[in-house]
Amino acid sequence: MGRKGVFFVISFLLAAAGLSLFASGVDHSKFAELNRSFSKPEDVTAACLKCHNNVASDIMKTNHWLWTRKTDKMPGREGKTVDVGKKNVINNFCIAVTSNEPRCTSCHIGYGWKDGKFDFTDQNKIDCIVCHDTTGTYEKFPTGAGYPVAKDTVFPASKKLFKKPDYKKIATTVGKPGKQTCGSCHFYGGGGHAVKHGALDKSLLDPSKEIDVHMSKDGGGMACIDCHVSENHDIKGQLYTVSVENKDRISCERCHTRYPHTQTLFVENQPDRSYDIFKNRLYKREKPVDNFTHRVLDKHTEKIACQTCHIKFYSTKFKTKTWWDWSKAGEKTPEGKPKVVKDDEGYPVYDGMKGEFKLAKNAEPEYFWFNGQSDKILVGDKIDPDKRPLQINRITGECGGADSKIWPFKVMRGKQLYDPENKTLVIPKLFGPKGSGAYWSDWDWLKASETGMREAGVPFSGKLDWIETEMYWPLTHLVTPSENAVSCDDCHSRKGRLNNVQACWIPGRDRSLVLDILGYLLVAGSFAGVIVHGTMRHVSSKKRKED
Repeated sequence: MGRKGVFFVISFLLAAAGLSLFASGVDHSKFAELNRSFSKPEDVTAACLKCHNNVASDIMKTNHWLWTRKTDKMPGREGKTVDVGKKNVINNFCIAVTSNEPRCTSCHIGYGWKDGKFDFTDQNKIDCIVCHDTTGTYEKFPTGAGYPVAKDTVFPASKKLFKKPDYKKIATTVGKPGKQTCGSCHFYGGGGHAVKHGALDKSLLDPSKEIDVHMSKDGGGMACIDCHVSENHDIKGQLYTVSVENKDRISCERCHTRYPHTQTLFVENQPDRSYDIFKNRLYKREKPVDNFTHRVLDKHTEKIACQTCHIKFYSTKFKTKTWWDWSKAGEKTPEGKPKVVKDDEGYPVYDGMKGEFKLAKNAEPEYFWFNGQSDKILVGDKIDPDKRPLQINRITGECGGADSKIWPFKVMRGKQLYDPENKTLVIPKLFGPKGSGAYWSDWDWLKASETGMREAGVPFSGKLDWIETEMYWPLTHLVTPSENAVSCDDCHSRKGRLNNVQACWIPGRDRSLVLDILGYLLVAGSFAGVIVHGTMRHVSSKKRKED
């Protein structure tokens, strides 16, 4: 057997044993199975699975593949098993996946999810290279149901040229997921760059320490997978807006101690690879100074999330959407094309296909009590139209509540369709060819709603109205170092950052007339005491001199 053959067998055995070829530094260009031409992306998947023969079954259990997860822990529905996840929740950006699959699934880790008939058991439809490409050249086509282009194609909406991937080059250079591969989807949620999250965008590819202390070369030098570690391709971390249980989260306490301001910053026993980055570079830092101010800060961590102080602003480099009014959609140019209006920086503030937008940059978060759990409006759920604005994902938590802390949020607001008779949010079909009922082709909200609701299997009365909604996005990225964190006065003042936080007494923000009067009396009494005491000392001293 030749050297290449021996190398292939050893690598195969490692893969079969569940060991990562990426972690072992295997050069995939030496594999004859990959050093050939591939006519379609599924052929690359088939080649991968010849060695990684246990991986497909693992991937097909993950959220990245299914876009759904069963839970019986949803607040208000405890004990009732429901399906949550990207596939089943409704949002106030592009509304829902159902009936719009070819557009939405351009960020699915598979090929061909174009409608409700997609076979989630077909391992050949897994897209390995969307996560493991290291060339930076692999791109899925925006409306291709997860497929890249078969030939060089220009996407009409953006005029961007998408090139046919060089599958051989990509397959022979695969590696661990980098920030670019993760960001190719997660930086573009909501239909464009930086639209959705408010703290996930291209600035994280090479940020300064002031932008993100973890991902900066001058800070932690971390990549996404250093926090979002995986086990059997199940990546840790649950997006708060589509999951409900407070489990499998990525918390600050996973790396940092309970008392980071007075004791040591990093935990001593961290089994995940993120600790390897810190133990040689940052773990040996000088012990924090144990003083009164730092003890107060450590006390704050009991009820204040780390992010509240260390994420001073979100969308620090790029604008994000904070308002999306679908009711304003429909305007066209004299040539019959969707009208588009942009601001001075080139960001769209109106699009005839989507409506009116408001944007924010370097924005101050909003703050709420949060215990990591939230209710969701799922496809077909009844709503109360009298409760406006309607909370699409009602976060839970309260002052004094178990596990509740004050968290920073981006709050997305907007207007979207609902059925006033059945009292359900409407899922309109937005994407599709002319004649399909899709709004972006036929420009008829009633047809779009009838088609979308039919495909979702939800009864529709044929009546439409608009309702204002809110969606809460906890902020966990764009963490700044201590010198750039919020100051005491930012929160402990009458019109500070925590001005709208419900309940609880916050020094500097809250007041009591009785306490104020008592305080003034104490001050006045102290002042009077000083005067009386001084006068008595003066008189006494004068008498002693006379004697």
